[in-house]
Amino acid sequence: MKNKSLGINTICTHIGEVEDKQFKGAISPLYMSSSYAYEGVEVSRYPRYFNTPNQEALCKKIAALEKTEAGLILSSGMAAVSTALLAFLNKGDHVVVQQTIYGGTYNFIVEEFPKYGIEYDFTDGFTKEDFASKIKENTRVIYVETPSNPLMKITDLTMISKLAKENGLTSLIDNTFASPINQTPIDFGIDVIIHSATKYLGGHSDICAGAIASSKKHIDQIWNLAKNLGGSLSEYTVWLLERSMKTLALRVWAQNNNAKQIAEWLTENPLVSQVFYPGLTSHPNHQLAKKQMNGFTGMLSFELEKSVNSKKFLNSLQLIKPSMSLAGVESTILAPSKASHALLGEKERKKQGISEGLLRFSVGIEDFDDLILDLKQAFTNSH
Repeated sequence: MKNKSLGINTICTHIGEVEDKQFKGAISPLYMSSSYAYEGVEVSRYPRYFNTPNQEALCKKIAALEKTEAGLILSSGMAAVSTALLAFLNKGDHVVVQQTIYGGTYNFIVEEFPKYGIEYDFTDGFTKEDFASKIKENTRVIYVETPSNPLMKITDLTMISKLAKENGLTSLIDNTFASPINQTPIDFGIDVIIHSATKYLGGHSDICAGAIASSKKHIDQIWNLAKNLGGSLSEYTVWLLERSMKTLALRVWAQNNNAKQIAEWLTENPLVSQVFYPGLTSHPNHQLAKKQMNGFTGMLSFELEKSVNSKKFLNSLQLIKPSMSLAGVESTILAPSKASHALLGEKERKKQGISEGLLRFSVGIEDFDDLILDLKQAFTNSH
């Protein structure tokens, strides 16, 4: 059966399996070997070449979900981001970067690119003119993230794709917050799709991995650098990720549903000054999100009124865990100013609209009523 004829849950469950030819087991066997024969074999396999049996199979699942020709898995989301960017940028090149992005990516660009002689500009906004005005003769890449971390801003992917093609540029997107269940950027002409597989793809807060999906030509180019940087991951992590992705769609749909209901509840709460969630009709880019997304994700952010002590609020939560990462089956929350975007510095955070009272909420699969009860008691105890 061709991938295009399969439903999303079938792709999650069956594409990218390693066939157990010896014992006919129902799931992929785990090949822990780090050393393979190099003579008398069709393929010389080596972990750093990203072609061990489990690695090779998982790459097919990534590609199938993102509707691309090929995929690549790496040791972390930042390994995926850094390797993908450096694969298309050389000394003297320039990249246009969306204004609001993940703090780790921002740090990588501003701290490391000057060492490589790579120029960069962050946009002032999200319109076509904001991006076009930053393009130079030596620009090679446009890099975006939508929905953005942590303010859930939406970038027009069709606009980005057209702009990139008109100027002979390669377009890259961090699709982590959406997941391939909610958004497949290849449908809008984006060239390279990146994930922190630690998040929705892994979904259980127990692995660290990254993923890239694109055309075979682009993946070959990225692989050529990846094999030198050495960002491969353990076989057990690969196996766990393949196992986790079998339930990806089921998890994400449940998280989407919970997040939308919680966002609506928060908008009615007088102790919340603002809610950032593209599924709300009040979101400035709601119509654009509806156009390019199949669901609005399990991620949202909200800003507390000044009468609420944010530290006390977080410490009062019982089910919802204050935690650094996101997108697991359990609900987690953090203050970006203290965690994900702490390294940006106060001035840059203020410029991006990240206040001290902003909280990023990764909604899990728990019962909606239980999450609301936890939020209610935290609000009661913190103001």
